[in-house]
Amino acid sequence: MLTANLQPEITTERLLLRQLTQSDAPSVQKLAGDEAIAATALNIPHPFEDGMAEEWIATHQPDWEAGKAANFAIVLRQKPILVGAVGLSLNSANEEAELGYWIGKPYWGQGYASEAALAVLEFGFETLKLDRIYATCLRRNIASAKVLQKLGMTQEGSQKQRVFHRGQFEELELYSLVKKHKC
Repeated sequence: MLTANLQPEITTERLLLRQLTQSDAPSVQKLAGDEAIAATALNIPHPFEDGMAEEWIATHQPDWEAGKAANFAIVLRQKPILVGAVGLSLNSANEEAELGYWIGKPYWGQGYASEAALAVLEFGFETLKLDRIYATCLRRNIASAKVLQKLGMTQEGSQKQRVFHRGQFEELELYSLVKKHKC
């Protein structure tokens, strides 16, 4: 794990992945607060009330310093517009992390989730020296499952009635990718 106090930035062909700041809070609230986002994301509340984005962003630096998480704003490189967020919840004892991401509805279908998540996977394996990265998605979230498959993640299975989400039990799909070890 890294011990540096500042979380690094990651640049891809079209995106800049950087630490979220309090100035991002209005955009986070607007984008993540969309009903369509909350409907398919387990950790995004609806309604997304005033102050929630600021509280969430305030946890990022302490979580990075404690080795608990690496969360990034997904920003377009050509225009500095926030389009979503991506991150890793770290479990250093097992050298693994859970990948999570969301993209604002106006930016769906443009490959931003795949591009950002791939960069974060590389960061996790190469920089953080993780052995395994996994992700879950609601079974009915076909778009997210396609992103995970595009990343090369393998579906490990389904968990029936795994989470109670928005008034009903839902199935979760579990995907993972392990570091390729040299023999």
